[in-house]
Amino acid sequence: MAQAPRPAAGSFPISTGTAELTGDGAGGWLLTVNGAQSSHVDPFDPENLEFEYMRQMAAAVADAHPDPATPLRVLHLGAAACALPRYLAHRYPRSRHVAVEIDAELARLAREWFDLPRAPRLRIRVGDAREVTESLTEHTRDVVIRDAFAESVTPLHLKTVEFTRAVRRVLAPGGLYVVNVGDRRALLSARMEAATVAEVFDHVELISDPAMFKGRRSGNIVVVASDGPLPDSPELQRTLRSDPEPSRLLSGDQVTAFIRNAPPLHDP
Repeated sequence: MAQAPRPAAGSFPISTGTAELTGDGAGGWLLTVNGAQSSHVDPFDPENLEFEYMRQMAAAVADAHPDPATPLRVLHLGAAACALPRYLAHRYPRSRHVAVEIDAELARLAREWFDLPRAPRLRIRVGDAREVTESLTEHTRDVVIRDAFAESVTPLHLKTVEFTRAVRRVLAPGGLYVVNVGDRRALLSARMEAATVAEVFDHVELISDPAMFKGRRSGNIVVVASDGPLPDSPELQRTLRSDPEPSRLLSGDQVTAFIRNAPPLHDP
């Protein structure tokens, strides 16, 4: 019988720099990549998502797809230790996931360290997220999740209108695009990214905690978009409010007010 993976704390050379794995004192593991916290994995509980923005993303997907028997096809742009793919594969047993990770050695270590679902439930594809997205057949994904960073910044070529159009082409009609945006208190990048997604998708919502929306701290804002209507769901709002770190949902005119006059981002 194959042995279960057994992570060990330490620093490890990877293709793009250095990965550090540390225990959290409760049986979980924190992965840091080039100084930026990238994943937290609880080996005993796939549904334990430590990062608040991942819980927000998971809540948005669950709101759009409440039936766990749904055979979702999910593309993850940015993998790290695959905490969110692992969670969604557990919640939706009939789902199929492709996680794109640019760092080949990090992808190998994630498989070595953690008991990740095997193909075809979860495939880890090494490559650039934009190149992979542009190579895929249209209308072949129900959900695309972008959580890709180089250290603490998402590369520009994954934030533009042109890239977002490639995502929309890959999504099935009514499919969901979920984006993790990291930003400072001025929210300049978040407003431009929201404007970019709104340039391509007809329906856009934003999720974060009130302090983040008010520019009182640095952190993450989750952008949720679709070419079909997004449910103005009281259940989603209750889920977000009841989280250990409560958050808000902005939709409609609230999103327009947040964007203000920020311009969409384009390829150079």
